[in-house]
Amino acid sequence: MVDRRTGEVRDAHLFVAVLGGSSLSFACATWTERFADWIEAHNSAFGFFGGVAHLLVPDNAKVAVIKACHFDPMVNRSYTDMARHYGTAVLPARPRKPRDKAKVEACVGIVERWVLGRLRNRIFYSLAEVNIAVAECIADLNETRVLRQFGKTRRHLFEEIDAPNLKPLPIEPWVHAEWKRCRVGLDYHIAIEHHHYSVPWRFARREVEARITARTVEIFLEGERIAAHMRGSGNGRHTTIPEHMPSSHRRYRE
Repeated sequence: MVDRRTGEVRDAHLFVAVLGGSSLSFACATWTERFADWIEAHNSAFGFFGGVAHLLVPDNAKVAVIKACHFDPMVNRSYTDMARHYGTAVLPARPRKPRDKAKVEACVGIVERWVLGRLRNRIFYSLAEVNIAVAECIADLNETRVLRQFGKTRRHLFEEIDAPNLKPLPIEPWVHAEWKRCRVGLDYHIAIEHHHYSVPWRFARREVEARITARTVEIFLEGERIAAHMRGSGNGRHTTIPEHMPSSHRRYRE
């Protein structure tokens, strides 16, 4: 893609997903392979399919899998939260076992020919333009190309095989969240980006986990939520819930 103002050329990344039964394929361009783009691509894929598969089989990308293992892989916690939101499960492919994800391996090759091959000589000026062109190529692949072994298109197979077995989408898509370990201060607050959020005073000096979204900050101790706040935008401000204060502080405040 070319920036209209500066002429700078910028690369994008292609996310690919495919359903196991029908081989119905999806692809979209993202700026990076970081977690926020990874999740947004998943949301787009689920919307495209109109439902969620019972099992997600990702590659061992660092954005999804913290520790690759043949028997007990450690999946990114936020990725696990996303799967829980959609009512599905994550089973990463085993290291150096391409057959675990044979469908998507084959789909990557097809997308390289049907998408990248067709668009290689075109110039784009925004990510939206790229994704419109990618969607047109993917529609052609799914709707018109007949699979010789079945005599049907991917779309026809999808309607027969996959669509009846997909889980319904929740009302709202999953919202990306970051997790951060924090130590509660003596003033029973934690600091997130120069903003301070209270927890009940009895948890002072305890180690907690904060779940941070664009709008909220939730604080957990040993898996139990102990506080929730709207995320602040000012620097150095304290957000304190009166019930979190010890009685001596409440009297002073009054």
